[in-house]
Amino acid sequence: MTAGELLLAATLDAFIGDPRQIPHPVRLMGRWIAWYDNVVWGRCRSARKLLVAGIGLAVGLPTCVFGASAGLIALAHWLDGLLGSAVMIWLASTTLAARDLWDHVRAVERPLLAGDLSSARHAVGMIVGRDTAHLSESEVSRATVETIAESTADGVIAPLFYLALGGVPLALAYKAINTLDSMVGHRNERYIDLGWASARLDDVVNWIPARVTAGLLILSAALSAALAARRSYDVTRGWRVLLRDGGHHPSPNSGRPEATMAGLLGIRLGGTNFYDGVAEERPVLNQEGRAAEPQDIASALRLMVTASCLGVALAAGWRWFL
Repeated sequence: MTAGELLLAATLDAFIGDPRQIPHPVRLMGRWIAWYDNVVWGRCRSARKLLVAGIGLAVGLPTCVFGASAGLIALAHWLDGLLGSAVMIWLASTTLAARDLWDHVRAVERPLLAGDLSSARHAVGMIVGRDTAHLSESEVSRATVETIAESTADGVIAPLFYLALGGVPLALAYKAINTLDSMVGHRNERYIDLGWASARLDDVVNWIPARVTAGLLILSAALSAALAARRSYDVTRGWRVLLRDGGHHPSPNSGRPEATMAGLLGIRLGGTNFYDGVAEERPVLNQEGRAAEPQDIASALRLMVTASCLGVALAAGWRWFL
């Protein structure tokens, strides 16, 4: 993949995002995972069998996705060079989720700023796994900012990292792993064994991108302060909270961008979440910060956009020099 093709893919994502009427590789992966999940639960009951089936799933799906996408691109190039480039650009754009994240977050922000808490709760329920029916305005804001921070890492920077490192097939293999984690990588009775391998593999492939994302968020805040003379982000506090609280999150990766975002905005993230009515306590990131407010969503979005642009520039630069 050339630097130009990567830039075109990022531009395509920015302008059209994820149109639901166009087939999308990640949705196809999701359907296949759901089918496999049902088949396995119909045939495997012991923990050992579920663990083996889960390892097969975690290794098999990304491998198949890598091979299928590489074959499709090679076939398209064989038929016509321009067709091959077009297929590569489209597939690369499907690995990026910056526009989709923007649209979903704005769908929360608009009713929240208008005082329509019920609609905001419904909208945030589309992007988080926690119970949202009784969230306060501050809790909706917190959930949205947390999603922005985490999704900047696994929805934008991580795919860019793998596009730069190994092109479209590797980026799509990453998306397969990330989709597996979101669907079966849960620590509940159903997935504790079946999803174990998927969750561990997701931890491995996101280790570097999560830390790169934290650095890009801090750089984005510094650029914002330098270019726009804004003092809404505290870069020093962002570094401090990242180093102090970044490892406190249950995930070895999600805490890095979330702690950074909490420090930059001066707000508290983490705390009590409810899942199917059961409370789950998570460490508070930036304990001394204030409660999140609706206005913090726009500030977090600005950081996401700037960090994404920086990520695209770095990935394209890497492909340029290869």
